[in-house]
Amino acid sequence: MKRVNPKKNLGQHFLNDRAIARKISESLTGNGYSGVLEVGPGMGILTKFLIERGFKDLWVIEIDNESVHYLKENLPSLRNIIRGDFLTFDPDTVFGNKFAVIGNFPYNISSQILFKVLEHREKVVEVCGMVQKEVAERICAGPGSKTYGILSVLLQAYYNAELLFTVSNKVFTPPPAVQSGVIRLTRNELKRLDCDEELFCRVVKACFNQRRKTLRNSVKSAFDLEKTDFPESHLRPEQLSVDQFVRLTNWISLNRKSSK
Repeated sequence: MKRVNPKKNLGQHFLNDRAIARKISESLTGNGYSGVLEVGPGMGILTKFLIERGFKDLWVIEIDNESVHYLKENLPSLRNIIRGDFLTFDPDTVFGNKFAVIGNFPYNISSQILFKVLEHREKVVEVCGMVQKEVAERICAGPGSKTYGILSVLLQAYYNAELLFTVSNKVFTPPPAVQSGVIRLTRNELKRLDCDEELFCRVVKACFNQRRKTLRNSVKSAFDLEKTDFPESHLRPEQLSVDQFVRLTNWISLNRKSSK
């Protein structure tokens, strides 16, 4: 059996514990979808359990040629293998209906993967992924937490976020220097935010890019405003809930002269 060189896989650490792989696969609820896309399957330790679960429309996307060759040789029942980069992949070419995303996400692009999910939030109804523990905690943090940030707000606007369990670095090849966490994101019932969603994203990023400043100062420096006396102007961004960011976005929309 040919082994894949894990050092080639763009910073990915290969999971080698079957019990953990099974637990991750079982984190998918299967509620409201039959399609599943695994990102970065590597040598397929997680893929095997997804196959066992019998998802009717299971696809994997892998950027590494050697890993793709390994999957084709060793998992003959896996029919849908995409050789490509998830970050540039258009899921609409494969999935006509709602689907879930799962994977042991490479640490160096895990945030980018989740931002990509947000772009396709109308179809991606569930995400189960292993990321760096610090990132997992940031995603699931609530207002008032020091780890609450851009990812927290943007993801929690559309998804319910859960940190399911943590994973030791000893179950990877090569072992990373940090611990990992498995998250589950479940699409909420909100179809659209009650504001300009593009502006919402800009507001959240502008505020947290200067998170030590009060909102009055960070908003003033990012947008050309008629006034800066909105109700939460004395607070810092980590103190605002998603709903408060929506209200702030609407306030900015009404009071800006023009965007810088």
